[in-house]
Amino acid sequence: MNLIGRLSGRTDDTARLLERVDLVRKRDVHVAQLSGGERRRLDFATAVYGGPELVFLDEPTNALDPTARDALWEVVNELRAGGTTILLTTHYLEEAEAHADRIGLMHQGRLAHEGSLSDLVAAFPAHITFETSLINDDMPIAPTRIRGEQVVIETSALQHDLYRLLSWADASAVELRNLRANTSSLADVFRTLSTETAVTSKEPA
Repeated sequence: MNLIGRLSGRTDDTARLLERVDLVRKRDVHVAQLSGGERRRLDFATAVYGGPELVFLDEPTNALDPTARDALWEVVNELRAGGTTILLTTHYLEEAEAHADRIGLMHQGRLAHEGSLSDLVAAFPAHITFETSLINDDMPIAPTRIRGEQVVIETSALQHDLYRLLSWADASAVELRNLRANTSSLADVFRTLSTETAVTSKEPA
């Protein structure tokens, strides 16, 4: 890390950085002897050494255990709060949801969607899922899918439709088991994108 400082002309508290990435005990160990997760933590420490204005992080949490991931994101959030711009690539969509201000979804080598999390999921329906043994035409909202006793309803008016469904179930004495109501996630957006691409690729030219 001291070499990084000399090459970049930046200065930082090396001991503090090593402590933040839990590598103090490894400070005298050759890089080649570090484990995969330890190398990822060292990569991160060298990337943020000196508090640069712009940081590129490529899969920074790959090979890290949950505790190390939490510690890394704590440092990242501190950098963001201090004004550092961070460009992150990751396959962990839940991390992008939790930490990114703006998100770009890459698919088959191209930028397919870009925007804030709310922008990206706004065009996709929310889901109401439950199980019941009483599936009939009296249900106030038409199911999108039925698999045995499991019912899935896709809706663009989650609060309104959930209220209608619960009111109907209460009035009809229908038990809705394992009831879940969720807005779309980045994973849903990506699955839809992948499905649309697969269908398009099968269409004749």
